[in-house]
Amino acid sequence: MSQDDVPAADPDLDAEEPRNRKRLAVLWRLTALLEPHGGRFAVAVLALMSASLLSLVYPWAAKEAVDAGISGGSTARLDGVIAFIVVVFIVHAVLVWIRHYSMSWLGERVVADLRALVFDRILRLPLGWFHERRTGELVGRLASDVTVVEGVVGTELSMALRNGIQLVGGIVLLFITDPRLTALMLAVVPPLVIATMFFGRAIRRMSKGVQDELAKVSGHVQESLGAIHTVQAFVREQKEAERYKVGVEAAFQRALSLARWRSSFFSAATLAGYIAIASVAWLGGRALIRGDISPGELTSFFIYTFIVAGALAELASLWGSLQRAAGATERLFAIVDTVPELRDPIDPRPLPAGGGAIRFEHVDFAYPSRADHPVLRDFDLDVAPGEVVALVGPSGAGKTTVLQLLLRFFDVDRGRVTIEGVDVRELRLGELRRATAMVAQEPVLFAGTLRDNIAYGRDHATDAEIERVAALANAHDFITAFSRGYQTVIGERGVKLSGGQKQRIAIARALLVDPRILILDEATSNLDAGSEALVQEALARLMKGRTTLVVAHRLSTVRDADRIIVLDGGRVAERGRHAELMARGGIYKRLVEHQVITDEPDPEHAPARDDDAA
Repeated sequence: MSQDDVPAADPDLDAEEPRNRKRLAVLWRLTALLEPHGGRFAVAVLALMSASLLSLVYPWAAKEAVDAGISGGSTARLDGVIAFIVVVFIVHAVLVWIRHYSMSWLGERVVADLRALVFDRILRLPLGWFHERRTGELVGRLASDVTVVEGVVGTELSMALRNGIQLVGGIVLLFITDPRLTALMLAVVPPLVIATMFFGRAIRRMSKGVQDELAKVSGHVQESLGAIHTVQAFVREQKEAERYKVGVEAAFQRALSLARWRSSFFSAATLAGYIAIASVAWLGGRALIRGDISPGELTSFFIYTFIVAGALAELASLWGSLQRAAGATERLFAIVDTVPELRDPIDPRPLPAGGGAIRFEHVDFAYPSRADHPVLRDFDLDVAPGEVVALVGPSGAGKTTVLQLLLRFFDVDRGRVTIEGVDVRELRLGELRRATAMVAQEPVLFAGTLRDNIAYGRDHATDAEIERVAALANAHDFITAFSRGYQTVIGERGVKLSGGQKQRIAIARALLVDPRILILDEATSNLDAGSEALVQEALARLMKGRTTLVVAHRLSTVRDADRIIVLDGGRVAERGRHAELMARGGIYKRLVEHQVITDEPDPEHAPARDDDAA
């Protein structure tokens, strides 16, 4: 092992013992996931203990067989011993099957429950939490860390219990057979324990480094594949592959260092065990020559010694695995224990009936990741039920932020946002968001069927309801043109649909949930004239009778609004209708003249095509 393999000093070594206790407490928390399956766990532990104790019968049988053969007695004694041991073999095999299957079932069950628990908590965390983390890294944690936990519950816990029982039982039987030889054999245990603790700390530290590198690599894969169009458009395939290779190589080198340390650890533990066996062989042979011990007793002593040494070696190796599992479990429970800053109030108020009255009162807001850069300053806005209000302004003026505060993706720093006169912080998040629906510039579709995407907000919608809203959204005709109709699989993020088709699916989805407040975030900015006409017609049906906030860069959209709010520097700079604002000659007119607000479309992202032809 080279000097380069020696892991760097841990700055927190002074806190090692408290950390160990914390990690053991974290592992203990896994037992909470076993509680619903207590009966199966009890069966597994009972089978494990019984099988482990039965395995200690084999050395005794060997003693009886050897002594019976050497003493020259009748074969009846030998036959009885062999018959007994065959029965033990059969019972032991049955118990091993029960133990192995039960523990494997528990491991898989706990992993499934833990994955569901962690993912459920991740989905409920606020957007600001995700701004501080890479999605790919979270996916890597959910995959690799949970797999480590599976190994603990399904295999390593069973092995630790089995070897612990065999260790204690073997030592007791060794003392019964010959206390002096047992004392000698155990002389090697303290050095082995010290070596275990030393190597275990180094292995734990290095294992964390390997897991961190793998998480970074997973994050890079997620990022590159999620932006594959950009990667290929800028001819960055080679660079991204090289970047990935560098990350893989870094993880490989860390894994090699870990392997060298683990190998050294196992080698030292094995050497200590063999030294103990050699010592026992030397003293046991001398005792046999003196007649202090029978050949059968010496045979059984050797077998028990092998059992104890094997149990010690297994427990020593399991220590490093348990430490690695403790780190993985700690990271997973760190997510589970995260208390969302945005959550339902303790005593929520019901959302009153109404047509969707909205009010922003003296709102100040800065994103947590950029706390020193306020986005909104003393922002005021009243939206009457059924009113269509367009938000316009230069990039960074705070238009999209207004929508996110309304949906309570973030909480205001000062002031308040109300719906029907109730502060959104006093409403249940589910009730608040079910009262709204959003159609974004780039609507997010999922890699399922068209039917599933339209019904995303209402699980139990009927086919008739889905087809009705699709028709209202001008989507029914193109859907039925596909060979599989509403069962057409549209690919990841709806890659098999054009921009206009995606928008119409998003509009149908919003129609199905029947919100009282509609949010349109530049919903027609990327469409050509033909697609825009169909989408605008569908939007008109969607907006009818609903309070609507529109972030728009299209002049055609802005002209139809009941009122236009011009944002600049996080404040309301101008209010009015299109003609009034143009006549005023202020910021709005300059935005129009500079084509920040324009009717010039961007090209569509992708042409329409049948999924069978793609």
